[in-house]
Amino acid sequence: MKNKLEHYIEAAKCAKIGLWEIDLLTQEIYWDDVTRSIHEVGPDFVPNIENATDFYCEGKNRTKIKQLIENAIQNGIPFKETFEIRTSNNNTRFIENIGQIVYKQDKIINIRGTLQDITKEQSLINELHLNINKLYSIFSSTNDAILIIDATNGIITDCNCRLNNISGYSDAELIGNHKSILFPQKYKDEIKTFLHQHTDEGIYKVQDTFLKSKNGLLIPIEIASGKKFEIDNKFYLVSFFRDISERKKTEERMQMLLLAASKTTDSILIADAHGITVWANNAYLSLTGLTLEQIVGHKPGYLSKGKKTDVNTTNKMREAVLNKESFYTIILNYNQKKEEYWFELNITPIFDCENNLLNFIGIGRDVTLRKEKEIELKRLLDLTIDQNNRLLNYSHIVSHNIRSHSSNLTMLMDVIENEEDPNEKIKYLSMFKGATEKLEETIKYLNEIISIQQNSNVKKTKIFLKEEIDKTQNALSLTIKKSKISIINNIPDDLVVRVIPAYLDSILLNLISNAIKYKSKNRKSFLKISHVIEGAFTIISFEDNGLGINLEKDGKKVFGMYKTFHGNNDALGIGLFITKNQIEAMGGKIEVESTEGVGSTFKIYLSEK
Repeated sequence: MKNKLEHYIEAAKCAKIGLWEIDLLTQEIYWDDVTRSIHEVGPDFVPNIENATDFYCEGKNRTKIKQLIENAIQNGIPFKETFEIRTSNNNTRFIENIGQIVYKQDKIINIRGTLQDITKEQSLINELHLNINKLYSIFSSTNDAILIIDATNGIITDCNCRLNNISGYSDAELIGNHKSILFPQKYKDEIKTFLHQHTDEGIYKVQDTFLKSKNGLLIPIEIASGKKFEIDNKFYLVSFFRDISERKKTEERMQMLLLAASKTTDSILIADAHGITVWANNAYLSLTGLTLEQIVGHKPGYLSKGKKTDVNTTNKMREAVLNKESFYTIILNYNQKKEEYWFELNITPIFDCENNLLNFIGIGRDVTLRKEKEIELKRLLDLTIDQNNRLLNYSHIVSHNIRSHSSNLTMLMDVIENEEDPNEKIKYLSMFKGATEKLEETIKYLNEIISIQQNSNVKKTKIFLKEEIDKTQNALSLTIKKSKISIINNIPDDLVVRVIPAYLDSILLNLISNAIKYKSKNRKSFLKISHVIEGAFTIISFEDNGLGINLEKDGKKVFGMYKTFHGNNDALGIGLFITKNQIEAMGGKIEVESTEGVGSTFKIYLSEK
């Protein structure tokens, strides 16, 4: 039958409790298999005082075991301690080491002990301590005030420092007192019902109420409670308080702003950070004819665009919103009835203290009357400028055209006075009569120009072009004869053009006179007049072989006022300027092809519209 020691050894082995012994007479150390297994050493490992204590982690663990063994040997003091060791395989373990003293004849002969691996237990303890520390840290530092109440009697059992800060009470003033110390009298029943729902009915919600501070101030708070828990057969409830004073102030300010915004005559619209409408005031709804249901949740102005709404402005507005920038504009919008109105709009982005975009606020007003007055004023200004330009143009036409006829009549008078042959005089008198008739017609046309300038909506009339060219040739017949220029008129008799007669008279007179004035002295001169029809334009060409123009040098100045190119004493530089303006006033245009020393071709495009 096994003795008691053997039974003990087997029981310890089954319980995974290691045995060790230090023989003080021989200085030998005994480790059983469990002890060796805990240290992760083989059967050939021979423990001694030095290498046995080296397994203990350097620092307080190693120092402590050495002190305990020394006290046991010298003073016979037993020990029981928890240590952290590093095994031969470099694994960390926690052990519980118990040492007992063995005496013989009042003399210490050895120290026996047990060794147990408590790594798992210690890890759980460490984790528990860590969680406790975490919970305590949260409990102490959270922004919410935490209150723990005895659910059976409403007595405060614990609280955190945040509750101290909000209420002004210390722990000593709160703990042990009834929760009612924190609530005003008129809210006590409300709080009682709220806590009852949490503790007895399991209804969990958040509620706004008021907390009464130590100095009697009412502080708006948000209160919530967690589930009740049980310790030692007693139930407790955790309640959370959050100071919402700033939120309440903000809400009050917002209510005042919304009230003011709803009463103002300016239109106000608020959009979120993504540019989606969240609110608009009555002025905006009245102006647009829309309802909140139609605009909330949509991009602002999506129902206000129409065929005359400026696309560039809306694109710039969209770009400003994407870039979180302010924007100002006046834009033509449409109300629900599709009626036009001019809208002056300021868009302002709103940021928080950390520069995060919160909202866009659009403030606008109906400026239709102002805009219409601006448009009318601009129209009147443009009309005045146009009338001034027409008056200046008219003065140049009068000066230029009358001057041409005056020169022609003066020349005829000189010829008549110096002519002795009666038959020739009669011939020249006939020419003089034709010239005066043409002058009379020109004056008539000039009067028509005044009427045209007074009525910008005057319609063009149909004219036989060849007939008008013949009249101009007859009026300039003496000048043509004297210059010995050959005029080749290829315009058919039946060609009809739609023109303002006064303008056509001036155009023909100027182009034919220029061909004569700037003819070449080195060759026989000609002016060929022809036409083509292209689409809605009748193109009349005046081709000569005169002096020509250096277009590379003077091309941009050909149709400018007071621009001359050949140094003629009688050149004023306004003829082509007048001609260009007259043609453009009739919806046409004029082009020139020219080579200096070769000649020029002027093409006038007469619009049939």
